[in-house]
Amino acid sequence: MHRELITFEVGGQVFGIDIMAIREIRAWSPTTRLPRVPHYVAGVVNLRGTVLPVIDLAARLGWESTEPSPRHAIIVTQLGSQACGLIVDSVSDIVTLSNDALQPPPSTANDSIITFLEGLAAIEDKMVMVLALGALGDGNEFGEAA
Repeated sequence: MHRELITFEVGGQVFGIDIMAIREIRAWSPTTRLPRVPHYVAGVVNLRGTVLPVIDLAARLGWESTEPSPRHAIIVTQLGSQACGLIVDSVSDIVTLSNDALQPPPSTANDSIITFLEGLAAIEDKMVMVLALGALGDGNEFGEAA
């Protein structure tokens, strides 16, 4: 069995999301900041008349917050019942991955980022971290943002 992933970079690392979970990829557009939302919620954008919360994926992963520029992109995906945008540094490619190529993340002393990963796969000369979208948010903070 095979699956297709969209690969992208965040903080110099390569990540992947199942292509079926992605609604669209947008060029960067400035967000409208909201009060009293988690630090990783960059704000909201207008997506064809719908208010779309946008998550700074680097900040959500516990890394330094992104300083967005026109070279960044927003990947629109579904987190639970809420459509959500993820700020990424760049979108790379579509890759095909066999299910047996996906290995579970290693156990570490700080498993907080590991909970966001479905697994890891070596693709060509890169290690690709496949995101577990459901772990990125429980939906409550997105409801406040939308």
